[in-house]
Amino acid sequence: MTDNLDLAASAQELADHAPAGSVSRAAASSVAITLATTRDTNHARTTLDGLAPAEVRQAALDIFDRLLTR
Repeated sequence: MTDNLDLAASAQELADHAPAGSVSRAAASSVAITLATTRDTNHARTTLDGLAPAEVRQAALDIFDRLLTR
């Protein structure tokens, strides 16, 4: 199993390659920060559920789910 910091690094790579100012960049950055600052993936998922606006939250949850299934 990959730990939060490894997943955070992958999310940061996605953010780095997303267009500046895009929902994708905001979402991937949010996932990276959340994974880097939470104790496990369950805690990270719960934290991401509180993101706003809804468009960024949904994109972040999609990224999070994709990272977990790699």
